Amino acid sequence: MTTTAGPATLGTLDDTGRTLLFTEARTANAFADVPVTDRELAGIWDLARWSPSMANSQPLRVLFVRTAEGRERLGAHMAEGNRDKTLTAPAVAVLAYDAEFHQHFPTVFPERGEMYRDRFSGMPGEALEGIAKYSAAIQTGVFLLAVRAHGLAAGPMAGFDGPGIDAEFFAGTSWKTHLVVNIGHPGAAPWFDRLPRLDRNTALAWA
Repeated sequence: MTTTAGPATLGTLDDTGRTLLFTEARTANAFADVPVTDRELAGIWDLARWSPSMANSQPLRVLFVRTAEGRERLGAHMAEGNRDKTLTAPAVAVLAYDAEFHQHFPTVFPERGEMYRDRFSGMPGEALEGIAKYSAAIQTGVFLLAVRAHGLAAGPMAGFDGPGIDAEFFAGTSWKTHLVVNIGHPGAAPWFDRLPRLDRNTALAWA
């Protein structure tokens, strides 16, 4: 149950924070040979886990690939144009969604956990996966902001063999690959030219 003593007053992000997370943030295509620490990767998750999701279901799962051997295994399932980026990134996050996310409702929504778990257990698998993918996509956006908040650059990529990655890393689990994100400090010539954004007249409607 939500209770409040009065209107909430929220803070605002200062210009430095807005620049870091939004206006000057870029997708990196090359990374410096500077390690990303386990502490930094854990810190990224500690921020990303506060993202919204349907009924607090939290279907996003993350595999952090840190070793050369792990990158080689992952690289074998990447599209040709993405393979070198993955092999040379200091760290790579494989973002997945848990198709059995509803089994965790007793933990993530204690007041209604068993009821939600039973309700979702009766749904067809396609419906469950659709819900998992949608909430994992929301969480993915927050994950990318969490990477930037740690002073690191993210390089999200959709060119990969998802079933191949699942068989390589997630066999025997209910995790399914959603996105691959290279993580590190920008290297030499890391950015493409900034592309235009849609203006308000095109992207906004008012009612």
